[in-house]
Amino acid sequence: MNAGSRRNVLILSFTLIVVMLGFGMVIPIFPFFIEKLGAGGRELGLLVAAGALLEFICAPIWGSVSDRTGRKPILMIGVVGYGIFSLLFGLSTQVWMLFASRALSGILSSAASAASMAYISDSTSQEDRSGGIGILGATMGLGTIIGPGIGGWLGADSLSLPFFVSAGLALVALVLIGLLLPESLPIEARQRTSKARVVQLRVLWSALFSPIGVLLFLLFLASFGLMNFESVFGLYAADRFGYGPERVGGILMVIGAVSTIGKATLVGPLTRRWGEVPIIKLSLLGSTIGFGVLLLANTYPTILLVTGLFILSKTFLRTVLLSLASKRATTGQGVTMGLGTAFISLGRIIGPIWAGLLFDVNLSYPYLSGAGTMFVGFLISLILISRDSGTAEPELSTVPG
Repeated sequence: MNAGSRRNVLILSFTLIVVMLGFGMVIPIFPFFIEKLGAGGRELGLLVAAGALLEFICAPIWGSVSDRTGRKPILMIGVVGYGIFSLLFGLSTQVWMLFASRALSGILSSAASAASMAYISDSTSQEDRSGGIGILGATMGLGTIIGPGIGGWLGADSLSLPFFVSAGLALVALVLIGLLLPESLPIEARQRTSKARVVQLRVLWSALFSPIGVLLFLLFLASFGLMNFESVFGLYAADRFGYGPERVGGILMVIGAVSTIGKATLVGPLTRRWGEVPIIKLSLLGSTIGFGVLLLANTYPTILLVTGLFILSKTFLRTVLLSLASKRATTGQGVTMGLGTAFISLGRIIGPIWAGLLFDVNLSYPYLSGAGTMFVGFLISLILISRDSGTAEPELSTVPG
């Protein structure tokens, strides 16, 4: 990665740290805010899924729009989405208001994920792409290390206060992007047309039969499985152990720290040495084992330790899958990342609904479901991905739009 590319990646990462700091602050408050308004696991699952549904619909649109207009304006739209969501959520007094603000966030904030990954693809070579995506994820993770601790502390007195502070941080990030971040996609490199304008089932079905189809399906499966942990974790900790926002925030800080350190120090070197395919298989197997071990932890120190080990097992998965999909694509990187984000969002739609329903039956069931899902993904990776491991990188077929 040359000096100019590294500088742009670091500027993007720094501005997104501010966004993720605010986002990290509200994560430990989310389940307690839900319970305050009389809702439970089912409502929490539906709420998480509502935002993901809009991201699923809008991510490919934003990806293709960024191929035509450039990455910077789309990033700014995404940051505005985070800010609006935080402000409206903090002002909510009824459950329907939570759903409305979450849906609006899904429409706008999906722009940030698709455009930021495409920005990395513009700014790095294929050899350095995994490292570039890892740097982005790691530096953004700094916000998720500090944010939950601050949010848990603020939420002890007022559940709404972290959301208002998050909205203010989004405004700061918007100013930073506007003033400091250069555009990564030159005018002459922009596409006048782009296939993935809207999400259609036939588009996603066709994409599954392209050379990156297995990777897209694994992105969905991994997202679905991990949402069995992420979407109900706060309720699980509160109901099983009686933890409040402060302790949930502390656990989330450990999650952010492990994820950040892993991405910053291991993703690039390991993928350059062994390639993406072995790392994908090991991550899926480690996540399978991790779900089972999580159920055995019953004290705060052991929960911190086991959760950290579990997160380490899945740290590489999404980054490496996206990187490999990017390398095998010959269409616009915005379209490719938009499709990847769409399949991730599809898992985030179905996963929370499923986990919320299971949680209301038995709080251990979502973790058992997550273990089974990741094991299926591991078997798929053994059977299908290994067939391409020694061949040249195939091209991405055109996906009808």
